[in-house]
Order: sequence, then C-alpha cells, then structure tokens
Amino acid sequence: MDIKLLEAFRAVVDHRSVTAAAGALGVTQPAVSTQIARLEGAVGFSLFERVGGRLKPTPEGLLFYAEATRVLGEFDRLAATTAEIRQGQSGRLTIASHPWAATALLPMLVADFLATRSGVTVRLLSRHSDVVSQLLPSESFDIGIAELPIDEEAVTVMRYQMRCVAVLPPGHPLAARKVLTPRSLSGLPMAAGGRSFQLQPKVAATFAAAGAQINAAAEAEFIASLCGLVAAGVGWSIVDPLSAERFSHLGLVARPFEPAIFYEVGVFHRRDREPSVLAATFLGLIDARLGGQQRGRDGDAGRR
Repeated sequence: MDIKLLEAFRAVVDHRSVTAAAGALGVTQPAVSTQIARLEGAVGFSLFERVGGRLKPTPEGLLFYAEATRVLGEFDRLAATTAEIRQGQSGRLTIASHPWAATALLPMLVADFLATRSGVTVRLLSRHSDVVSQLLPSESFDIGIAELPIDEEAVTVMRYQMRCVAVLPPGHPLAARKVLTPRSLSGLPMAAGGRSFQLQPKVAATFAAAGAQINAAAEAEFIASLCGLVAAGVGWSIVDPLSAERFSHLGLVARPFEPAIFYEVGVFHRRDREPSVLAATFLGLIDARLGGQQRGRDGDAGRR
C-alpha cells in the first residue's frame, strides 16, 4: 500500500476537509481526492461520508485511521532513524584495542565523540595486540588498534609512530635535566617492559649501542603499569608521550630522550568493505590525534 495514500487519508481526517488537507500536503485538491478514491478501492470500504457539507469518517474509516496513524508513526520514526544513521547520529560502534589505546588514547576520544551523538553507543574491547588482530575475521568489531606488526591480508592499516619520552618518579635527581640519555640513566633502577612489550628490545639495543647498563628493578607488560611503577618510585622508564600525559596527575616527570625511540601502533578495519559512517568519523578523530606522527597507509613506505 502506497504510504502517500495513508498520508492523504490522515490529512483529510485531521483537517475534515480535502481543501485544507491539500494545502497542508502542498498538493492540489483533485490530487488528494484521487488518492482517497484509490485508497478506498484498495481497502474495499468507504472511508468518508459527507454530513452537512463536510467530510466525516465512517465507522470503518475511524478504525482504519487508528491503524494508519500507528503505521505512519512507525514510518516517521524509521525516516528519522535513517537520517540519524546517515548523519552518524545513531548506531553502535565497537572498538577493539590493546591496553595502551584503551588507557591513553580512547577515553578522551570517545568522550568527545559521544558529546554530540546522544543516539550512539560505543563498546570498547581491551585485549592483547595479537588477540585484537585475530578478532577481526569474526566481524566482532568495527575498528582495531594494536601494536605493529599487523597481518595485513584482510585489513587496511594506518600506521602511527610516537617519539618516546623518559619518565621519572616525582623528585628524581635527574628531573633537573632537559634531556635524558642512556649514559645519564645507566645503572639506575628501571621499570622495564616485559618480553612481549614492543619498546623493550629497542631500549635494550639503544643502551647497548651507547655502552650503558639497564638495571631492571621491575617488569610489566603494559605501559599503564610502567607509569604506575614509576610514579610509585620504583625507577625510570621509557613510554610514549600520550601515556606520560595521561598519567601526569601521578606526578610523573617526562623528559625528552635521546637518541629517538619510537612506539608504533596500527589502526585498522576490514579491507573488503568500507567503514560505516560512525567508524569513518571515529577514524578521523584518531587521525587528528595521531596524524602528526603518521607513518603511512597501505602500499606506501610505512608498509611492512
């Protein structure tokens, strides 16, 4: 049944006049009369009778009006929801990330994203990087964030790198220095990353090249844990700048570290389909936050 016939019928009942209904709908009076005639032919009974020169719904017409109004209300809600989806104002976004992004990157981005999208919900999944990479074929999330390298057979990846900083406990003697080096940190207690932590081999190689000693007083798998250990006074560490900023309220002292060590992550989505409006918008927010440090997209020099 043509939805426009129901709209014409509702307008005539509401206005008790074909002329007034035509004006409300922005069409001609003959057009409304034709639509009512078509609708009566479709339903098989009279919808109106003329009383005192005015149209009055028949008993059957009143019953039909109640149902037509319900259907049109559902259609109006569908149209509104469609517009919200098209404009990225409605829907659900699922992001799977390793703990670094779940702690240092995503909370503020999600808050900004939802501030103007009351009809949107965001679900965050926090898993180890290799687990995040394995989840995507199951279509269980829209955006993935993990440490590099990432198997790119089924995904499109944007790569980002962040130049790391050295973080010190509050009141550390080296806090007065503007730049820290392997030599200045040699032999001092360190909160070190575990074997699966991307940065630790880079730190070890950098210290070895400088002839400096690493004194790992404690180990942790995640950057948030390293920041917590440093804040508690265990020792210094090397972390990305976003984590240093995120945990600055604990009194961490961040200083530039020379030579440069980079923390690298990949943001990815399925290669075989375009991201949803919500996912594409959120990918833009990530890029705006990390874009100054982007290494590249598929097929360029950043590909591994």
